[in-house]
Amino acid sequence: MPRTYLITAASGIGAETARMLARGSQHSDGIQLFVAARTEAKCQTLVRELRSLGATAEYIIGDLTDASFAPLLVASVIARFGRLDGVFNVAGISGRRYGDGPVHECTEEGWEITMNTNATTQYRVCREAVRVMLAQSPGDDGQRGVILNMASILGIHPEPKHFDTVAYAASKGAIIALSRTMAASYARAKIRVNVIAPALVRTPMSARASEDRVILDFMKSKQPLVEDVIAVEDVAPACVYLLTDASRAVTGEVLTVDAGWQLA
Repeated sequence: MPRTYLITAASGIGAETARMLARGSQHSDGIQLFVAARTEAKCQTLVRELRSLGATAEYIIGDLTDASFAPLLVASVIARFGRLDGVFNVAGISGRRYGDGPVHECTEEGWEITMNTNATTQYRVCREAVRVMLAQSPGDDGQRGVILNMASILGIHPEPKHFDTVAYAASKGAIIALSRTMAASYARAKIRVNVIAPALVRTPMSARASEDRVILDFMKSKQPLVEDVIAVEDVAPACVYLLTDASRAVTGEVLTVDAGWQLA
């Protein structure tokens, strides 16, 4: 039967992962992709591309910081496709413009908005997805579903010179703890939960840092494998691995894609 995936992004790593999954639909029983994001134009563009690659694709517009959206989102996937085999929780922000920074400078607003947007949104989608997966029968692979949550290298390996943002790091650390706890809770139910933790990747969210000459020079030594900001095409294959049967015996893991960040 076709695999159904929910991806909470229409750009960056999420969009490239969706493209790779769609391309794989030509060599499988099919892929059904459901995209959720805030911007309709981006969703429409991505869904058209996914359909051209051979996948069945739909989208919904909404704000995951609204507590009512996650239940609506997952219910919409089930109403359209009848099943949910995989979730890629991608949506998140950098909280600098709200006051995130070193702990002695971080504002209440910076902390609350960053934690809510990055960690609480993933908790809500995970909650709704797990409820559905527990109630559905195992798929052809004998498993009920897989969840991949987006963290960051900063949740594991801080970098205080250019990336001293305590709320962002804490939110990504919370995602790792959430995911590993879920993995332990639901392994016997045949639900896998893993984490992808990239370093600095060229995405819309990282545009400021990715265009900063000082940071680009820093990346030559901090990300020595590429000596630059990492391309989304170098992260998406790891995401696809964790979302598909290639990793069917893997759960509770944090996979870093960091071009050597933690070793530099």
